[in-house]
Amino acid sequence: MSAVRQDAWSEEDDLILAEVTLRHIREGSTQLAAFEEVGERIGRTAAACGFRWNSFVRKKYEAAIQMSKAQRQKRSQLKKNSAGVPTASVAMLDLAEPGYSRLDAFTEESVSIDGVIRYLRQWKTTFSEMARQIRTLEKELAETKQELEDLKRENEKLSSEVSEVSTDYRVVNDDYKALIQIMDRARKLALLVEEDEESKSRFKMDANGNLERIE
Repeated sequence: MSAVRQDAWSEEDDLILAEVTLRHIREGSTQLAAFEEVGERIGRTAAACGFRWNSFVRKKYEAAIQMSKAQRQKRSQLKKNSAGVPTASVAMLDLAEPGYSRLDAFTEESVSIDGVIRYLRQWKTTFSEMARQIRTLEKELAETKQELEDLKRENEKLSSEVSEVSTDYRVVNDDYKALIQIMDRARKLALLVEEDEESKSRFKMDANGNLERIE
């Protein structure tokens, strides 16, 4: 028994899983049989293949799954319709591969075209939705850039105002200090003048016309 792989799934593993599962769907087989076949090919368990298909790979092949189901229905209908066809006529159809007829090829080709048209329509819808989302994101980005520019200008304006206020504050503070110094000098000068006046001698004239000192 070969070892069961535990490493991460590669793109090649996903592609094999998708191809085999779609073939089993198209041929009317079960997905379990597809998972078992894939597991034998890539060395993983059927459960691991089923989990990978349902959780990741299936989402990428929704259109192809619908095409395979349509082809399966066409095959089933073809088998019912060919039940009354003469053996020789049926034998003439089996030219390409065992179990694969020209009528099958023609039917699958028609279904494939229909599937491609559906896929393109789905892609057009998806593309339109993506384009709408891109336009919305571009609009939001432009608005965000404009808001950023407005905030930048507002920040520059506030920074300029703060700088002006800081300058005015320094000027006022310097003027205040100068005023305090002037007031302090004036107060000291007044005290000196007062002391000088107090220290001066006072005289008055007596009745005889002589000056006498007043203590």
